[in-house]
Amino acid sequence: MKLATYKDGSRDGQLVVVSRDLTTAHYASGIAHRLQQVLDDWNFLSPQLQDLYETLNHGKARHAFPFEPQRCMAPLPRAYQWADGSAYINHVELVRAASATQVPDSYYTEPLMYQGGSDDFIGPTDPIVCRSEDWGIDFEAEMAVITGDVPMAATPEQALDGIRLVMLANDVSLRNLVSDELAKYFGFLQSKPATAFSPVAVTLDELGSAWDHGRVHLTLQTTWNGRKVGLCDAGTDMTFHFGQLISHLCKTRHVRAGSIIGSGTVSNRGVEIQGRKEWPKGYSCIAEKRTMETLLDGAPSTGYMRYGDTVRIEMKGLDGQSVFGAIEQAVTPLA
Repeated sequence: MKLATYKDGSRDGQLVVVSRDLTTAHYASGIAHRLQQVLDDWNFLSPQLQDLYETLNHGKARHAFPFEPQRCMAPLPRAYQWADGSAYINHVELVRAASATQVPDSYYTEPLMYQGGSDDFIGPTDPIVCRSEDWGIDFEAEMAVITGDVPMAATPEQALDGIRLVMLANDVSLRNLVSDELAKYFGFLQSKPATAFSPVAVTLDELGSAWDHGRVHLTLQTTWNGRKVGLCDAGTDMTFHFGQLISHLCKTRHVRAGSIIGSGTVSNRGVEIQGRKEWPKGYSCIAEKRTMETLLDGAPSTGYMRYGDTVRIEMKGLDGQSVFGAIEQAVTPLA
């Protein structure tokens, strides 16, 4: 099934069930008002939502209405936890290669992960608000999952059972603030503003055969200012699957229902074409594009986002239809 949260003036919005083709929706208030309620009582409430979903898909829901992504908040507007991994080692290798630094061996056996702000997510069409263009505004097209309860010390296989929903994320980064923060050896803070998520979050069965052991084998499309810059395969080069990411997170503590875990920037390896390194599938963040330019030409030539720039992030299923709806954002100054 597909779930979204409509803006209603409150912090947590109103849960709606959305049809498979993303054309119609129905309020879920007869079952649950908020997505967190469903995550807390998944086994009891999700079957009821599934029944409503099937009724909606068959055109028999009496109070259905046209689905409007512009009315959406993030599917889970605020979460108990937002932990973002770096599951695509190619992304790390690229960044390290551009600065001529070695990738530590441990990066290949244990995921990188940071804990981001989860109190103020933004919707799929809300603007990226930034106080200064000089901070290096960058999009990051990612996959993300929402969990139920996962116990401390869960194995990767056990952790996979804790995944309830999948969605897309734009984990915006302010690149020119990153280096000073990392130099303090205490992680990201100011360099990670509010994260946006896709209009809908979907259960695993909606992905069909594209969901394979914690990876989504579909193409993540990224469009910057109307130009398609990324057609990256989200499954092929994912070094750590979502079960491994969640297991890493719960090594020393429980992970509770309503936690969101991100994949990190979806990234594909380059290939040799006539003796020259190329990246035919493009990129999911500008930092990677700048790294590619540095490796090929000695210096980056692509700038970061400016006010008025737009980014669109979307994934289509094996049937060619949008799975999660699209994240469509514009960069704006702080009013």
